[in-house]
Amino acid sequence: MSSPPVLAPSLEDIERLARDALATIPEALRRLTQGVVVRVEEFPDEETEREMEIESPFDLLGLYRGVGIEGRDNPRTGTEPDMVFLYRRPLLDYWCETGEDLAHLVRHVMIHEIGHHFGFSDDDMEALEAETE
Repeated sequence: MSSPPVLAPSLEDIERLARDALATIPEALRRLTQGVVVRVEEFPDEETEREMEIESPFDLLGLYRGVGIEGRDNPRTGTEPDMVFLYRRPLLDYWCETGEDLAHLVRHVMIHEIGHHFGFSDDDMEALEAETE
């Protein structure tokens, strides 16, 4: 008897992992994410691909779009909320290639997208991740 087919995690599954990840990220980053919207899409759109100068839509796992720390004191009207985009198909491709735990991968991408947006270095983010694992 064969096992039932395994379905790839859905957009909703990835979004749930992202929300769980937001609840566990280090306080230094979490306090910067008040009101951040998490959106999960299959791939980055063509405009994002051009802006980021990526060769393949599989090259981008996530992206933070919003106002950095320097713009936080200025009132914003008529602008989009700060958003973290996660790209399902590139995430799943990376997950399959590496065998890394998917929840850990999503958390790692969330921390890095938020951290890069707010000026944290890779070393800073690695230290923050290590502190909470």
